[in-house]
Amino acid sequence: MTAAPPGRRRIAVLATIVPIIYGLDLLTKTVVLKTLEGRDPLVLIPGLLQFRVIFNSGAAFSIGTGMTIVFTFVAAAVVVAILRTARHLRSLPWAVTLALMLGGALGNLTDRLLRWPSGFGRPSPFQGHVVDFIETFPGHFPVFNIADSAIVCGGILAVFLAWRGYQIDGTRDTGRAEK
Repeated sequence: MTAAPPGRRRIAVLATIVPIIYGLDLLTKTVVLKTLEGRDPLVLIPGLLQFRVIFNSGAAFSIGTGMTIVFTFVAAAVVVAILRTARHLRSLPWAVTLALMLGGALGNLTDRLLRWPSGFGRPSPFQGHVVDFIETFPGHFPVFNIADSAIVCGGILAVFLAWRGYQIDGTRDTGRAEK
């Protein structure tokens, strides 16, 4: 039995992480909505961490409230771009990076497509509000969710990998000219 080519193994890593991130995002949003919607915040560590349900029609930090349809199409474009880029994937760190960003984008895109005021049979397609619930330093930092966390972690990892010269195809650009 021969081992799978490196590209296939990296795709397998991506295909494993994406549903984990997506599933955790959907599960946590479902649990939080069932237990906390319409209630006071659940304080876990006073002044540091609490769970509070909000519905965000904008992007991070509630930027662009009222532009939900734009963010829906941006998220869909990000999903398509990551899937197209994955064809060239030969790097394990980039597989993890893309998986984090793809899982997070799919989680928030699902909210945009299916949550109120969007959803099947409703007159506001592509305008669903994202469920956010994790609040650190209450009143001083935006409320976020698992998908947002995955996107931010993936973005930070992407910047680090690019800064270090790691390419999606598994090569490394050291910035030195070849002799």
